[in-house]
Amino acid sequence: MKAALVGADGALLHQARRATGRERGPQAVVDGILDFAAELRAYGAQHLGTPASAAGVAVPGIVDEQQGIAAYAANLGWRDVPLRTLLTERLDGIPVALGHDVRTGGLAEGRIGAGRGADRFLFVALGTGIAGAIGIDGRVESGAHGFAGEIGHVVVRPGGTPCPCGQRGCLERFASASAVSEAWATATGDAQADAADCAKAVESGDPRAVRIWQQAIDTLADGLVTALTLLDPRTLVIGGGLAEAGETLFTPLRDAVDRRVTFQKLPTIVPAALGDTAGCLGAGLLAWDLLNHTDRKEATP
Repeated sequence: MKAALVGADGALLHQARRATGRERGPQAVVDGILDFAAELRAYGAQHLGTPASAAGVAVPGIVDEQQGIAAYAANLGWRDVPLRTLLTERLDGIPVALGHDVRTGGLAEGRIGAGRGADRFLFVALGTGIAGAIGIDGRVESGAHGFAGEIGHVVVRPGGTPCPCGQRGCLERFASASAVSEAWATATGDAQADAADCAKAVESGDPRAVRIWQQAIDTLADGLVTALTLLDPRTLVIGGGLAEAGETLFTPLRDAVDRRVTFQKLPTIVPAALGDTAGCLGAGLLAWDLLNHTDRKEATP
């Protein structure tokens, strides 16, 4: 878990980290979040002169942002956690906003990061899986059911590799950092080899790495062009672990997308700017939005 105290201008005033404790079960994770938030607010009161006026929290999985419920997260083991209500009670009644981790990171990139100034942007995070955030006029769409932006589950290779979501051939089974890591580990016979190692091998001209990397680029470009056709963003922001490869990723990816577009307008394709602070900054923006756009009383439906 990463946490921060965030100023109205987006400045990080204090940062902290701690383990999720997920090995002790989902309730331990929830308890850890509540304790962490309370400690952070107390830190602000003690060291900055005032406690936080609102809180934002971003979690993975399926999130009902309107109801404030963390509906499901496979890696944390929880279901239907009323996280907003629990945090509001723990934090003495201050308003609390709940968001999806990738959409929240995308909100930060769109407002104060690489997508700043774009009226329409798409943020795509290439990590263990692939997820996205659809940005319009400074806000991020969650969709009618909380699934907006799940580009990793666009089928790009029908009938292909099974995905835990139940489909076959999903984008994230071919172009995520974990998919590249798995392919490179198999090619080298080294179970510890990962996507970063594959990128370095690409740079050195290893033909096995070049083949794996290009396959990932091609499938990613297929998925992105589908998204561009539907959403017509002005800026496409790419983040996550795979994006850390820099131009080893971006140069061939821009070329691959360019080759695929026909009538679509090609967006500017740029790397994310905020790194692993995006989630904390985005959560801070959610909190500030509550203060700026409400009467400072968060009503739980």
